[in-house]
Parts: sequence; structure tokens; C-alpha cells
Amino acid sequence: MSKIVQAYFRLLKIIIVTCLAAMVVMVFSNVVMRYAFNSGLPVSEELSRWCFVWLTFLGSILVLHERAHLGVDIVIQALKPTARKACLILATLLMLYATWLILVGSYEQTMLNMGATAPATGFSQAWFFGVGVVFAVSTGGILLHQLYVLVKTPAEAIDTIVSTTQTRAE
Repeated sequence: MSKIVQAYFRLLKIIIVTCLAAMVVMVFSNVVMRYAFNSGLPVSEELSRWCFVWLTFLGSILVLHERAHLGVDIVIQALKPTARKACLILATLLMLYATWLILVGSYEQTMLNMGATAPATGFSQAWFFGVGVVFAVSTGGILLHQLYVLVKTPAEAIDTIVSTTQTRAE
């Protein structure tokens, strides 16, 4: 199972790099076209915007997985181990709820826009909104795993879990 998970995150990294490279090429080409030929490519504007949205959401999945997101833990560090564990569990549950809201909203938007086409490319708008579903399913799985590890780990050992993941992310 671990190899499948690692392959998934490797695939996300490849997609992110591809989106970033495509954005650079499309935006640069559009700038050159506007400067040299006084006309741009509407397709490049639309596709680069879509690449940016996908890059942002997929990057957020990786950041959550690696626990590399920004956080202020001064309050958590001041608490006793039991209270610290309770706060981390509560925070994870709140993130799961927010993820659920994103999943429901993204799914509804994807279904509503299934028949709508983008103006420049003619692609279905569902591709634009579908990234929210991918994000929510992926982060939901990550958060459920983190919640399981938090619940299973004794309160005194919570610091070793948090410090291990922070060190790995650096």
C-alpha cells in the first residue's frame, strides 16, 4: 500500500511540474505574440489559468501530506501532552469538516458545469471545478490517516510524531 501512496504523490509532483512548465511556455509565448504581432492567444490565457488552479490544489495536497504547511504552534507547545493531543485531534476534525464542505461544493459545481464549455478552448468546465474533488478526496484520506495516528498514539509521544514529520519536511 505504501508503494501505491508514494507513486500517487510522485504522480502529483510530475503533474505539478508539467503545469508549471506549461504555464511558463504559454504565458511567455503570449507575451511575445502580443509584443511582436500585436495579438495574443486566448487559448493560452485560459489554459494557463487552469494550470495555475490545478497546480495550487495539487500542491496543497503535497504540502498537507508532508506537513510542510505554515503553522503557529506556540499555544500547542505550551499545553500539557493530554491537552496538546486533544487540540491536535480537534484541529484535524475541523480540517476534515472543511474538506467535506469542499468536496460537496466541488462535486456540485462539477456536475453543474459538466455541459458548460470554456470560451476559448471549448473544454468542459467540469475539468476546472473537478480539481476540488481530487483535492478533497486526497486530503480527506491524508487527514483520516493523521487522525488515526493521533488517536492511536499516547499523549506523551505526540511530540515525537510532530517533530519527526517536521524534520522530514525540511
